[in-house]
Amino acid sequence: MNIFDELKARGLIFQTTDEALLKKALTEGMVSYYGGFDPTADSLHLGNLVLILTMRRLQLAGHKPYPLVGGATGLIGDPSFKDAERSLQTKETVQEWTGKIRSQLERFLDFENGDNKAEMTNNYNWFEHLSFIDFLRDVGKHFTVNYMMSKESVKKRMETGISYTEFAYQVMQGYDFYELNQRHNVTLQLGGSDQWGNLTAGVELIRRKANKAAHVITTPLITDSTGKKFGKSEGNAIWLDAEKTSPFEMYQFWLNVNDEDAIKMLKIFTFLSLDAIENIRVKFEAAPHERFAQKELAREVVTLVHGKAAYEQALHVTDILFGGGQLKELKAKDILSGLKSVPHYAVSADENLNIVELLIQSGIETSKRQAREDLTNGAIYINGERLSDLDYVLSDQDKIDGQLTVIRRGKKKNFVLTY
Repeated sequence: MNIFDELKARGLIFQTTDEALLKKALTEGMVSYYGGFDPTADSLHLGNLVLILTMRRLQLAGHKPYPLVGGATGLIGDPSFKDAERSLQTKETVQEWTGKIRSQLERFLDFENGDNKAEMTNNYNWFEHLSFIDFLRDVGKHFTVNYMMSKESVKKRMETGISYTEFAYQVMQGYDFYELNQRHNVTLQLGGSDQWGNLTAGVELIRRKANKAAHVITTPLITDSTGKKFGKSEGNAIWLDAEKTSPFEMYQFWLNVNDEDAIKMLKIFTFLSLDAIENIRVKFEAAPHERFAQKELAREVVTLVHGKAAYEQALHVTDILFGGGQLKELKAKDILSGLKSVPHYAVSADENLNIVELLIQSGIETSKRQAREDLTNGAIYINGERLSDLDYVLSDQDKIDGQLTVIRRGKKKNFVLTY
């Protein structure tokens, strides 16, 4: 199967400018291509990972990637399907974020080997010394206002207002494509489906200014079976930076993917062959309750993003938190990540309550009678260890990293005491 057909089979192609010509180009020789990443935060997230992995698939098929970090466009802000103007960041902040995003991209693409080794680019390099007058004369004249206003990303914002700064963003991105075409013979740009207007601006500029043909592929907006934008967890993005989203949190995210989405996500986010994924589907559908597809998905993606050791640690944390292991083996941050949705109770430093009083004050038990009964029956656990002493008072030894204590009532009801 050629790379274009494989991308389609994996559900990674939403739109193309000319499918027949593009497929022919990808089949007949090495194509130079790029995907852009604006430093709008200090880390990329799962939405970006779709594009990154698509770029990697093309590189593995023999084509040459030019990942672009938008040191210049990151100072402006893309209006595409945003309800309001982005807050402009300082040059220092954008420069710092640019460096972090570059280092993340370098983990996924091969910058060392072969004729098609990746080459990093930054559009600040050509915009830094380009004067406003030259930009208007040499680039702006190739775009009509009617053409720019016809873009869906712009039309949507016309209702609420759009600044000239963001209005001009599509011209800047179009110029990126032109510059890379001139410098490196880049003829293909990849981007998300919400970027279609910006991407085709580059195709138009290359046609008008250089009299050449160029191509675009957009990847679909990834949503779950409910229509919710994929990669969001309780309103928060799933980041590729382990400090922002721990490997354990990422593992849990994939482990809890809906059954209806698991196979689709295996095709998009892993490098397992389509035959291997089909075998997983058969096994998964025979026993969905075992969540085999989700476990394979979690293993593959966490290993890909954070490495094998991080995956194994995430699995270890999961086994302890939800399998009844010794919680004192874990770090407080891992426990807080795993139990962030359970009730928390802040314990004052001067509180010196016995276990019965503490269970009532924290809301774990509703009465002294029930607290005593649960303790006597062995239903109360401190950091995974059963407690039956009615007069027990928590000590520093019960504080994991000096920050928290986990109390469990019964088999599954957890509570976190923080200090």
